[in-house]
Amino acid sequence: MDPPGYNCFVDRDKMDTAVQDLGPKELSCTEPQELKQLARQGYWARSYALRGKVYQRLIRDIPCRTVTPDASVYSDIVGKIVGKHSGSSLPLPEFVDNTQVPSYCLNPRGEGAVRKILLCIANQFPDVSFCPALPAVVALLLHYSADEAQCFENACRILACNDPSRKLVDQSFLAFESSCMTFGDLVNKYCQAAHKLMVAVSEDVLQVYADWQRWLFGELPLSHFARVFDVFLVEGYKVLYRVALAILKFFHKVRAGQPPESDSVKQDIRAFVRDIAKTVSPEKLLEKAFAIRLFSRKEIQLLQMANEKALKQKGITVKQKSVSLSKRQFVHLAVHAENFHSEIVSVREMRDIWSWVPERFALCQPLLLFSSLQHGYSLTRFYLQCEGHEPTLLLIKTTQKEVCGAYLSTDWSERNKFGGKVGFFGTGECFVFRLQPEVQRYEWVVIKHPELTKPVSSEAPAAPSPPCRPVSSDPADRLSPFLAARHFNLPSKTESMFMAGGNDCLIVGGGGGQALYIDGDLNRGRTGHCDTFNNQPLCSENFLIAAVEAWGFQDPDTQ
Repeated sequence: MDPPGYNCFVDRDKMDTAVQDLGPKELSCTEPQELKQLARQGYWARSYALRGKVYQRLIRDIPCRTVTPDASVYSDIVGKIVGKHSGSSLPLPEFVDNTQVPSYCLNPRGEGAVRKILLCIANQFPDVSFCPALPAVVALLLHYSADEAQCFENACRILACNDPSRKLVDQSFLAFESSCMTFGDLVNKYCQAAHKLMVAVSEDVLQVYADWQRWLFGELPLSHFARVFDVFLVEGYKVLYRVALAILKFFHKVRAGQPPESDSVKQDIRAFVRDIAKTVSPEKLLEKAFAIRLFSRKEIQLLQMANEKALKQKGITVKQKSVSLSKRQFVHLAVHAENFHSEIVSVREMRDIWSWVPERFALCQPLLLFSSLQHGYSLTRFYLQCEGHEPTLLLIKTTQKEVCGAYLSTDWSERNKFGGKVGFFGTGECFVFRLQPEVQRYEWVVIKHPELTKPVSSEAPAAPSPPCRPVSSDPADRLSPFLAARHFNLPSKTESMFMAGGNDCLIVGGGGGQALYIDGDLNRGRTGHCDTFNNQPLCSENFLIAAVEAWGFQDPDTQ
């Protein structure tokens, strides 16, 4: 067998143990679905030469803006930008945010070439203000490029993609931050055991999740990152979420029950990813990633839009960094011991609940809207106090000291659309839970059982409702919220009975029973299994109420 034909940027001694040329030499496939399967199977991963050819083909087929810098542009500008400096002494562009260039078995010439290419990209893309993933992308592409100019052109095409449905890399701080929040939301939905561990061992779980792109673009060894990139070029950004979720699942499996290796779980995860080859092969990592039944691309886009909107409303811009990082400190401290008081839950219990809510609302602080001990045992007064707030948190304490509740995604004023009759509304972000005698959360049944439905693809995404504030009257803000039931082909309406309210009762969950039913006097209630949340009873099936509270989500900046 002939050794692979490495270019002049690669340290051959390191590569001989990292990549072998064992696979096929050509790829004739043109059908997208077949190409996706071949990428997942690693068809071109076993051949260094074929991988290079496939990368060139896939990147050439990326739809780009009309004027996209090519290899000839690089040849024209590199001398003026770099001057007489050696590659290793060149500074990195500001948009990489002090990200180090991963070595990926490059020799000193290759590492210097990455810096030169990044500086030339910065010159041609002044609108790219934050892109810490780019050094890893350029370093990998350099392996499979004939020269620096070709690598530059390939990286430019990835940045210049103009297909709105095909996001490739974050290019602004706003996009990066909203991606971090979206990843946190996905962890909360699909990696609940790992999320529970992160909440327990970290002071600010969002700071841990803000590191997710670094796991992929920098910490993963070359063999693993190249396999991820194979699939990424075919399937797009969603693959990155999948792989990062898989990494967190493997980390939890390996580290659960073991003492931390350092004082920082963030550093522990980085170390785990750097050494992942000891426990997880690239194929095993991708197998785990694609075993996760993730939301549709459309739903993830809606979630990303909601998170981006929340950040914009906090004054975060495409170039701003310092303000957003300071905002993250509010997440763990959202429930302040000195000014939080509830007749039902402790500060610790409220912080646990806060770790379950969508991340765009975890940026907010709890605001007591209704308390039966203050406002009286009246459902009418409950509605009056809650209307105009979205989302809300319902807490119930029974006379047997059981504690349960629900996170409710939609303004209670929606009940008025049903003309006095009891009708269901809300979205799949609703969930129910119990805290006493033991903690258990039940989410929308479709999240854990996506086989019950398939997404509806005909409706284009529109802006979700605004976070952390009274509901806007602007109809554009009320269209297509994340996990709206109308986005899905459900077998029956019982899987989407999220919340309902009438003059004489309040209901959460439906179909075969109700997760929660409370009478109009806030005196009696019942709980049982329901199809919407596939839950067990949240407390004694028939109970007397000791206290009811409703909490809203207040932006710290509006206090």
